This record gives sequence, structure tokens and C-alpha cells, in this order.
Amino acid sequence: MGRSVLVTGGNRGIGLAIATAFAAQGDQVAVTHRSPVDDLPGELLPVQCDVTDSAAVDAAFGTVEEKHGPVQVLVSNAGITDDGLLMRMSEESFTSVVDTNLTAAYRVAKRASRGMLKARGGRMVFVSSVVGLLGSAGQVNYASAKAGLVGLARSVARELGSRGITANVVAPGFVDTDMTRKLSEARRTEILGQVPLGRYASPEEIAAAVTWLASDGAGYITGAVIPVDGGLGMGH
Repeated sequence: MGRSVLVTGGNRGIGLAIATAFAAQGDQVAVTHRSPVDDLPGELLPVQCDVTDSAAVDAAFGTVEEKHGPVQVLVSNAGITDDGLLMRMSEESFTSVVDTNLTAAYRVAKRASRGMLKARGGRMVFVSSVVGLLGSAGQVNYASAKAGLVGLARSVARELGSRGITANVVAPGFVDTDMTRKLSEARRTEILGQVPLGRYASPEEIAAAVTWLASDGAGYITGAVIPVDGGLGMGH
């Protein structure tokens, strides 16, 4: 039996690619989802959970622990966007995005640490974004939350490192997902012009970085920010 892995927001896009990659390695993988799902691969355990609700997070971990045992690898991936210019952005828009993308990461990390501390080992990987390092016009809320994940992960790394627990960040650039496919052709061309490699990442390339950080080979890496962005954010 493989490790007990939990991927939040693992029912689609990058999260699903991450969950599938862990399952392909033989790990026991659970994914949280907010809306009902019925088309997940059979090897994944779906757990309905609103990550903005501490009680729901605790219940989700209870389900995973019952089915797979204490979580050994946590991937905090769940997130939302609600874009808008600063002058027009409501306080609700700002706080809801921060709650889902950043505060929720604190919730799941805190809950996962309980089992990891007992086991004296574990892996936490937080999925940030290149915009958390570069900034992005029209995404003050999203960029703030994604930048906050770096401080969260590095603080966890310092606090829990002596117990064999690592905490790292993966910062994807533009990824070929349903969301980016909805962009206009002009906008897609504009984006590609900023990326040295001249293409979008595949979700599987993000997953490869995440699974590596959770592997034995990355056992001496903690507090790191790994960009998977085609060179878009180099130097940051």
C-alpha cells in the first residue's frame, strides 16, 4: 500500500492531474471537491468538503483517515478567482478569494500536521502561482493570496522541520486548462509572447513537480518555491 495523499480541489484541472500522478505511483489518494462529482477515476477517493469551513475540513480528514490512514502527503491546491480592478473590487471579493486560496491552506495544513507530528514525518506542498511573485493587474485578491502561501509554507517549514515535515511551494505559470482555453485567441497569443519557452504548461508538468517534492529524492528540500512557468517569472 502506498502513502495516504490528500489533494484539495483535486477533482479537475491541475488538482486532478496531481492526484492522478500520485495514484499512478501506487499511493492512496483522496481529493476534496466542493460540488458533486461523478466522473473521477476509480482509484481516487472523492471527499466533499468546503475548505472555507473548519468543521468541514476536520470531517474530510476524518473520512480520509478512516479509509487510508493519517495523511502523509498534503497538497493544498483548492482555489478560486474573482478578478477585478482594485478601484472596483469589493471587500467581499477580496476576502472570499483570500479565504479560499490562503486561509484554507492554513486550515488543511494545521489539520494535517496532527498526524504528521505523530508520525514524525510528512510532506506539504502548496500550489501558488507565478502571479503571486510577479503581481497581476486585476488580480489583487488572487495575487495576494498566492503570495501569502509562500510565507505560510516557509513558516511551516521552520516550525515543523525538526519533526521531519517538509513544506514547499510550486508556482505554476500559464497552464493549458479549461480556464485558459476560454481566453480569446488574441489574449492567448499575448501571453505566449511573455513566456520564454513559448508555450503553455500541461497540468501533468505541474503534477511532476509536486510529486517530486513529495518523493524521497526531495527529502532535504523545504521552504522552497519551485517555478513551473516556462521562464515567465525568472529572477523572482
